[in-house]
Amino acid sequence: MGSSYPLISVVVPVYGCEVCLKELCSRVTKTIEKIPAHFEIILINDASPDNAWETITQLSASDERIKGIDLARNFGQHHAITAGLDYTVGDWIVVMDCDLQDQPEEIENLYQKALEGYEVVFGNRTIRQDNWFKRHTSKLFYQVYDYLSGRTSDHTIANFSISSKKVVEGFRRMREQNRFFPLFIQWMGYKTGTVRVEHSARKEGKTSYNLKKLVTLATDAIISQSNKPLRLSIQFGFLIALGSFIYGLYLFIRYFFLAQPVQGWTSVMVSIYFIGGLIFFNFGVLGLYLGKVFNEAKGRPLYLIRDTTEDLKERR
Repeated sequence: MGSSYPLISVVVPVYGCEVCLKELCSRVTKTIEKIPAHFEIILINDASPDNAWETITQLSASDERIKGIDLARNFGQHHAITAGLDYTVGDWIVVMDCDLQDQPEEIENLYQKALEGYEVVFGNRTIRQDNWFKRHTSKLFYQVYDYLSGRTSDHTIANFSISSKKVVEGFRRMREQNRFFPLFIQWMGYKTGTVRVEHSARKEGKTSYNLKKLVTLATDAIISQSNKPLRLSIQFGFLIALGSFIYGLYLFIRYFFLAQPVQGWTSVMVSIYFIGGLIFFNFGVLGLYLGKVFNEAKGRPLYLIRDTTEDLKERR
């Protein structure tokens, strides 16, 4: 290949799919060589519980275009993506999952769409091969997120995308602890396109996103992108206070002007518990934001690297 060919960097966070890596790299290689383009594959081991790092080092030893980053612990998928993007040098950067649900052959379609003048192109998974729970929780998350953020999102897109070097340079400047790759890219506002891609069933392993992790990810994404929950809690508190005032005025009129005594303490106790619950809820929302501010104020690194395949080669 001539030097005029573009360099495409492929960033792949790795967790729990060690058996897919050889096939993944082989299919990526065949696809990009047909474009044609130079390329590098960056595999980020996010403390995968299998032998992923050993496989990554073997792949890197057999092909210098394959590079590996071994994170010190599990920092999460979107932090692992950030680590990979920080190490890319490509003109175009592809982000994809390691489980082969994102098919490497679709990289060519993403790239050809980008050449039409787009700075970012996402893969549009109109027919998802995930289970019912994951499909519907993803759709619900985007509906809630759109309402709270005032934006319009597409629940059929995820991480699978290609971005220009300019876009990735902008992404690198965003160092918040709460990270969600596709939302960050969309927030930046670069010219974005989509292309329909085929979504495959998961070949090996199972998703690491259980209900608890999905709720945590959704909460972090919403809080990092919107302060509307705070405004809603203020508005809701105002409505409750207004309702309580009107109800109190009604009781006052009944007692002093209509000579009708207030019956029992049931309504009073229910109101106290109801308002107390609202107060604790509002404190909880406020606490979430304060907790995130505290995490950002500590200024800790987004990830820590134990080793890289480049360092391993130098030591040898």
